Amino acid sequence: MSNQASFSLRGRNPDVLTCIANLSNDEVFTPPEFANQMLETLTLAWANNHDGENLWANSSLRFLDPFTKSGVFLREIATRLIDGLSEEFPDLDERVDHVLSKQVFGIGITYLTSLLARRSVYCSKHANGPHSVVGGFGSDAGNIWFERLEHSWSDGKCSYCGARQKVLDRGDGLETHAYALLHTDDVKAEIANWFGENMQFDVIIGNPPYQLDDGGHGSSAAPIYQMFVEKALDLEPQYAVFVTPSRWMAGGKGLDQFRKKMLSDRRMHSIVDFPKLYEAFPGVKIRGGISYFLWGRDYNGPCSVQTFWDGEPTGPAVSRYLDDYDVLVRRNEAVPILEKVKEKSEPTLAQRVSAGKPFGLRTFFHGKPSAAKIENPIKLFGSQKITWIHRSEIVVNCEWVDTWKVLMTAVQGTSAAVETKFLSKPIIAPPGTACTETYLVAGRFEDEASAENYASYLKTRFVRFLVSLRKATQHANRDVYSFVPDISYDESWDDEKLYSRYGLSEEEIAYIESQVAKHDD
Repeated sequence: MSNQASFSLRGRNPDVLTCIANLSNDEVFTPPEFANQMLETLTLAWANNHDGENLWANSSLRFLDPFTKSGVFLREIATRLIDGLSEEFPDLDERVDHVLSKQVFGIGITYLTSLLARRSVYCSKHANGPHSVVGGFGSDAGNIWFERLEHSWSDGKCSYCGARQKVLDRGDGLETHAYALLHTDDVKAEIANWFGENMQFDVIIGNPPYQLDDGGHGSSAAPIYQMFVEKALDLEPQYAVFVTPSRWMAGGKGLDQFRKKMLSDRRMHSIVDFPKLYEAFPGVKIRGGISYFLWGRDYNGPCSVQTFWDGEPTGPAVSRYLDDYDVLVRRNEAVPILEKVKEKSEPTLAQRVSAGKPFGLRTFFHGKPSAAKIENPIKLFGSQKITWIHRSEIVVNCEWVDTWKVLMTAVQGTSAAVETKFLSKPIIAPPGTACTETYLVAGRFEDEASAENYASYLKTRFVRFLVSLRKATQHANRDVYSFVPDISYDESWDDEKLYSRYGLSEEEIAYIESQVAKHDD
């Protein structure tokens, strides 16, 4: 089969890279269609900043995927370059050799993915093998580098990535997940070692591993994608395009400093966001959705933000400065509503709602099934049941026991692709009660009427909409209430009163009600 035939066959269906399953939750393959959407964003940005130049007709540019898995980015880049350089290199063999040996580079994250990527790009797992579509490589790896590395253990953790030694120090037979980009003090020097010369990449693009594969689970696992992004940006490409979970925008374990840095970076050119579960990566459960961003080394200005839902944009892209708030308000439609709320400069519920574990009792703590034989009993609201404990078992915030309290679950959400409630129904807890960390004490009052009015406030769509702007996962901790104004509870509240109080337009009200479902009475 000729080289010409090898490349033309790639246009046939099915594309194998649409069919392969993800290796794990930290190694999520990018669908080819999605990779091409990212490349289109890059294409437009390049043309706008280079007097209309066709990115794919420039034979001097270098592209790097520093966390190569399936090789989809490198394959699609190579395909575009091979088409765009047809005038400069009329001979197909010469053109393919130039693109794959001079312009397209990758760093595998595991041995298996490095083989898969070479097969995708070179049509052979051996870059210099007889079936490879490129000649001249002196090694099996070609320009897709991988070597097994070891972690640097210190006090039971890797000093570079934080992996736990007891989980990943497991012998030569298994992957170490000591990712090359992270396990170095000088990434530029290592790049030169890996590819045989000093390299300046014009474009860096990819989909980094999302979390450490070291025994964590779901949202409790330590995120790692932010480390890859920071290391890649240290290489100072002209442009960088990365797809990551969107959790960093409003929360996420260990992501506070990363979020602050990203929101204040005026080189953030654009963000395309997919909040709906499963939409961008079908079958992959990434709570909070995913997004990709374009970063431009020479750009300095506001960032274009656009949201996609069910395959369509929810509205035009809007350019805004991302650090207007301490989290990224993902939906452009929400910004003017939030600005109207903030205009009143009212305190927020972040000062009223308790921290986690308000009485010092863990979720699995339970008392006795009845108050019988307990002197001075306290009614305990716990996970899925009510029990009774002795007052002496309360060691934190003891003075709260004898107040009226409004409780809210610390976790709210389902496995559904779209969340519409955002907060559970409030529970009014009278004096003589406490709770485990299943709940937060959302407010404390001296009388029942104030507690009931506060509970009516928390049930409104208005409040739950403001919560949704900060709630990236199922967790509903104190921070998600930071946009909700703390008002008077001398009266009962409903949405109509609140819409009027903050001067919301009919369009803004309709938007809120399209996003937040009513609570059943």
